[in-house]
Amino acid sequence: MLADTDLSVVVLGLGYIGLPTAAVIARTGARVLGVDVTPSVVETVNSGKVHIEEVDLDALVSGVVARGTLRASTQIAAADVFVIAVPTPFSADHQPDIGYVLRAATTIAAVLKRGDTVILESTSPVGTTEQVRDLIAELRPDLTTPGRGSEADVAIAYCPERVLPGRILHELIANDRVIGGITPRCARKALGFYRRFVRGACVTTNAKAAEMTKLAENAFRDVNIAFANELSLVADRMGVDVWEVIRLANRHPRVEILQPGPGVGGHCIAVDPWFLVAAAPEQTPLIRTARLVNDGKVDHVVAQAAALLDAVPGVPVACLGLAFKANIDDFRESPALAVSVALARRFGNRVRIVEPYASALPAAFAGTGAQLTDLDTALATCPLMVVLVDHDLFRSVPVEERVGKTILDTRGIWLDQPRALPAPPLRLAS
Repeated sequence: MLADTDLSVVVLGLGYIGLPTAAVIARTGARVLGVDVTPSVVETVNSGKVHIEEVDLDALVSGVVARGTLRASTQIAAADVFVIAVPTPFSADHQPDIGYVLRAATTIAAVLKRGDTVILESTSPVGTTEQVRDLIAELRPDLTTPGRGSEADVAIAYCPERVLPGRILHELIANDRVIGGITPRCARKALGFYRRFVRGACVTTNAKAAEMTKLAENAFRDVNIAFANELSLVADRMGVDVWEVIRLANRHPRVEILQPGPGVGGHCIAVDPWFLVAAAPEQTPLIRTARLVNDGKVDHVVAQAAALLDAVPGVPVACLGLAFKANIDDFRESPALAVSVALARRFGNRVRIVEPYASALPAAFAGTGAQLTDLDTALATCPLMVVLVDHDLFRSVPVEERVGKTILDTRGIWLDQPRALPAPPLRLAS
């Protein structure tokens, strides 16, 4: 096995997972090249800075760039290990799009050599790792790929990330990893790589099982959140405080209901269950319904907020938060963003946006008249407030600063103040 300082690694994709992964690997002394298609990202990383918000990432990147163990480029180079960490979005009809993964595999194929290892970390539909293998086999017939009946020249495996934004650096090292190889030999080779920097347990399996494990984890969470969100809809209809109901129900020794919110966001929980639905639509009615409930909660919150604005024409409203979860700058698939944009398009310049992790409003607000403001200004000028994200900054506002305001609190962080009246019943899209 190569020593850490002799190992060369290429990480394709320097986003919320790729950049922290590249930096953690570089900290071991391995020579890491981060490849990204965006020149500004490459320039930022090479200057020792970061383009995303993540606890302690700036210091780590600065350190490994200064030591010369991490650099970035728009062009790939030869290496011993290739890690694919590119997006896997879905289309308008919820069909998975693995185009970025296959383009990354195509790029790798051009520099691949005997003895190399290719690891897919992007959350992917079951069977994607085998598609990567098949594409490499087509592009590089001079190399024997695994699972083709003879000893392979290269190893190909799947190992999904399973980290929480805000704790990525810690969890990349501490969390258990599931490593699925095209063959057992591939899994063992990938295991040797992850053992260099992962302290959690590393469990090997086949690629398809690892792919489905990642999807199952996020679908499980989505279903549980959907129960909480659906419970909040029922409570609204019946005029009951859902937060109290959940608090009391959770006193049962075998009940642990999650907290409701304005929906579900992020690139994992809001996306991955659709990969299972797309693969087996007749066998996934529960998973599909959970997705519809969580997506539909956005419409419910918009209806609640719109009813408040219609009741007091001309009064400004503060929408607190755009991120998909607290204390991060990630707006991907964010229900808070969706609610705020919907209100801005309907109520224009009456809408004020408070987001401490944004220096400007996202493009979706263009032409609406909505304004980005700070929390103190919003508290001083907005009689209506809609809490969409439970940032620590918002939690810190005492009840004295909220006296006399009408508040719609979708996160339950201001439970010492009455919330808004219920909205019309939610109708799920087909």
